[in-house]
Formats: sequence, C-alpha cells, structure tokens
Amino acid sequence: MDLMILKLNSMIKKIFIFLLLTPLLFTTPSISMPNIEAKTSILMDYNSGKILYEKEADMSIYPASMTKIMTSIIVFDLLKQGRLNLDDEFIISENAWRMSRSGYSSMFIMLNDKVSVEDLLRGVIVVSGNDACVALAEGIAGTEENFAEMMNEKALEIGLTNTNFTNSSGLNDPDNYSTVRDIAIMSKYLIKNFPKYYEYFAEKEFTWDRTGGDPIKQGNRNPLLYKNIGSDGIKTGYLAVEKYSLASSVIGEKRRLIAVGSGFQTKQSRSSESMKLISWGLRNTNTYEISDKEKPNFEFKTWLGKKDKVKGKTKEDVFLTLNKKDIRNFKVFIKYDGPLKAPIRENDKIGEIIIKTDKEDDITIPVYASEEVKKVNFFKSLFMSFNYMIWGDV
Repeated sequence: MDLMILKLNSMIKKIFIFLLLTPLLFTTPSISMPNIEAKTSILMDYNSGKILYEKEADMSIYPASMTKIMTSIIVFDLLKQGRLNLDDEFIISENAWRMSRSGYSSMFIMLNDKVSVEDLLRGVIVVSGNDACVALAEGIAGTEENFAEMMNEKALEIGLTNTNFTNSSGLNDPDNYSTVRDIAIMSKYLIKNFPKYYEYFAEKEFTWDRTGGDPIKQGNRNPLLYKNIGSDGIKTGYLAVEKYSLASSVIGEKRRLIAVGSGFQTKQSRSSESMKLISWGLRNTNTYEISDKEKPNFEFKTWLGKKDKVKGKTKEDVFLTLNKKDIRNFKVFIKYDGPLKAPIRENDKIGEIIIKTDKEDDITIPVYASEEVKKVNFFKSLFMSFNYMIWGDV
C-alpha cells in the first residue's frame, strides 16, 4: 500500500511557480554615475550589501581616524560579551596622557587619572581623541601593540582582506592601512552587530568633566551630523599624506546607505562630495525587502500531512537593490517541487526564492520549513490516496 501511495505521489509532483511581485510599469531616464572628487570612494546599500558606486575602491589608503571604527568594535564586542563594563575605570598612563599634548585631536585626559570606559568611548567616537584610544587599548590589552593584534584578528573575522592595523588611533604609520571597501564592510559590521552602542556615533558633542580642571566641551567632527540628511555616523579622518577622509552612514526612507571616501582635498569637499554621493544613491536606487527571516511569509501545499499547508522562511533577511530604471524588469518567484509529502521537519529545505532581473544572473535563496508537519495515520493516508484517484483532489 505504501508503494501505491508513493507512486500516486510521484504522479502528482509538479513545479509550482508563483509571481510574488508584479513589476512596476513605468520608465525612468538612464542613470549617470556621479563624479566624486576624491582619490577613492564607495557607496554601499546597508541592507542588501550591494555596491552602488565605486571609484578605485581597493586602492590602499591610510585610514587615519577611521581606524577608530575598529577600536570601537573591539570595545563593543567585549561589552557585549560581558567581559567589560561601561563603568569600569582605567588609570591613564604617561603614554596615553602624552597623546593629548602632541597637537592631535584629544579629549585631554590627565596623567594617573581614573577614567570610565564610557567616557573614553565618547572621547574616541565623538571627539576623535587619540589619547582616549591609547587609554582603552592599554586598559584592555596591556599595550597598544597587543590591542592592534586584537584589531587584526577581528579584521580577518569580518573579512577585511586588504587591511592591517598597527595602532588604535590611526596616527602616521605606513603599516596601518586599509581600503574604502574594507572600511565600508567594517562600518556595516559595526552598525549591524552593536546597534545600541552605535548610538554614540550620532552624538554631536561631548563634555569631559575632567579631574583638576574646568569641563571641556567638544563637538563631533562628522560634518554630516549637522546636515538635515538623516546622518547618524560614522567617522572622519585626516593625515597630511592622505588628506581628508570620511566614513558616513545615512538613513533614507526604509533604508540605510554607507559611503566611504578618502583623498578629499578640503574639509568642505569632504562634506559636499559625500553628500553628493549619498544623495545620488537615494535618488536613483531603491531597496526592496524580499524576506524577513523572523517572519515565515511563504506558504506551501502539503500532501498526506496533518496540515494542508506549511509556512516557509529564509535563514537570513533578503534584500534587493536596483537602479530605479530597472524596476520594470524585476520579478520574484517561489519555486518548489510539490505538494510537499509529509512528514516535514522544521528547517527542512522546502523550496527556493528566485529573483530575476535583466542586469544580473538569477539569484536563488533557499526556503526552509518554519514548522513541523506530521504525516496522517495509515487509514487516512489510504483514504486520501483513493480520494485523489477518484476525484483528483489533492
């Protein structure tokens, strides 16, 4: 009898393809790429990871204070693991203190003072304090050299293939290098993995209530925070050999863009050219949510199961970014070989999402069962099989 049921099941196997999203029927003018006056730059959609624009994106650069993004990641990671607390205090060494007297950006910590991790973090993130970087590095790893090893280990973990760190601040060192592509990847990792701590990057000022002196109030050096464009980070940089740089993040309508540029000739061009690049991306591209991993929105018919349908989910959020002129050729399908024969276990692969565009190869994303579907008992399966033979009703 089981052999007969299997035979019947093989007879009714079909491929079901359902159109999920109907293409929008309109045309737009062709999109021209912006001319960004920087040595190297990149624009990434945060959700989809798609690169919308790049100019010499793999050219080696000196990241300057954009290095502090990784310094922050190391601290955030330890906080998230519970190995460090915001109210922990580090004693300021002479090495860290001297960084506040060298003419570079600093929060002006005092020798032998005890400063909390949270204050040092704000000193790094908001006012770009090199002294705060060294104090955190020494407090966490004993020496800045040891801390740099932690930074490089994390860089490999994240997938930064053209990056090496030798210090926590980004000060002059030919062996402290990266690329705008790696910095964009690093910035996305920061925002995705530490959303609560990332809020420090949006703070426009920090007042350091130092010991033995009047409070020092300094503003955030990120110029885009003061523009009405939805910026909430990330980090500026400057070295005489590299000129001005900026990693920035802007939230548009239901999306986020990350831009990184280096080799801007002036502070003004750093701001205006970064805004030009981000504005171009928001105007000319759209990002669509195809699947939310937390919401099993796809339904599949079942056969010989205690449920008529099973819901499917993806293991990751799925987004697609397109130029607006390409939207009319955008189609998304669900494909599966079914009805699906019970029993079905949770997390069994049950189908695929197929994304079709004219510009790229088809994208295929696996879909998995979000629940278990048990098989009906022998007598009901026999009844259902005969019912199908007579009426053809699955």
